[in-house]
Amino acid sequence: MKKQTRISPDIREQIINRIKNEGVSIKQAAEDHGITERAIYNWLNKGVGGVPTALDYAKLKKENQALKEMLGEVSLLLKRAQKNN
Repeated sequence: MKKQTRISPDIREQIINRIKNEGVSIKQAAEDHGITERAIYNWLNKGVGGVPTALDYAKLKKENQALKEMLGEVSLLLKRAQKNN
């Protein structure tokens, strides 16, 4: 049986940030830090359902606005294409 190592909250946060923001796979992050993928999945699941931080909210709001703008542009392009046909 593998010995459990306690990972500090700061290191956990760094690992989760690498996964969320840098696109590192869970498998790769687990290998890089010598921990199990299951441990990372547990950390991620604990974060689900919590209250988002102001930074999370701002990022989501910005992303939502960008997606709305893209949708508007695509809608205009489709409308123009339909008029030309």
